[in-house]
Amino acid sequence: MAIIFPFVLLVAIAVIQASMWYFAREIALTAAREGLSAARSYQAGPGEGAQRAREVLSRTAGDSLMGSSVAAGSTGERVNVQVSGTAQSMLPGVPGLRITQSASGPVERWTVPGE
Repeated sequence: MAIIFPFVLLVAIAVIQASMWYFAREIALTAAREGLSAARSYQAGPGEGAQRAREVLSRTAGDSLMGSSVAAGSTGERVNVQVSGTAQSMLPGVPGLRITQSASGPVERWTVPGE
């Protein structure tokens, strides 16, 4: 038991750490998608996507996604929202994994059929 228990403990910590990374990744992706939804809507202002992504992060991230940042850009036809942050680490002194998630899509606009 004394030989096997450290490996069992290591596997348990690895599973918990992977779960924390995955959860933080999903939070970042959700914020990016929500920001994209706001940014690509018809006649949306330039900062609406980043603002919505920050609102989602403030409601959902908590300690799971630390040091988060949001960047949004547009080419006129496509919008991109990128959310970055660091997943919390289980082990003291060990930095968490860096996470970057982005979402992009076309801007909603009126078009003339056939053109």
